[in-house]
Amino acid sequence: MNPADLKYAKTHEWVSLAGDVATVGISAFAIEALTDLVFMELPVVGKQVEPEQPMCEVESVKAVSDVYAPVAGEVIEVNESLPDNLEVLGTDPYGEGWIAKIRLAAGAGTDHLLDHAAYEKQCAEEG
Repeated sequence: MNPADLKYAKTHEWVSLAGDVATVGISAFAIEALTDLVFMELPVVGKQVEPEQPMCEVESVKAVSDVYAPVAGEVIEVNESLPDNLEVLGTDPYGEGWIAKIRLAAGAGTDHLLDHAAYEKQCAEEG
């Protein structure tokens, strides 16, 4: 996926929307900030998630960090291969490094998320 075509949460998760299913991952900026990932707990399929609420965790040698749901809905699929291949988050965060697929709740949308330009600006300010 092209990072310029994605939507972003202020907490560094990205979203690619296809119909009512959002594919979710964490941005290259976040992965670079975390460095040296050692463990990932995937979300539970069937879990109801809300924006800005933790849906899973990623652990680096520095800290354990929550991964937040960028949209409201139900986790319908997770990337089962990810915990055993964390390097994919660094090499292909917007493709093979996806974390979960979430079916949007009725009435839920992505209007609250940042476009690529706004997200890049946020990263520059944080950087």
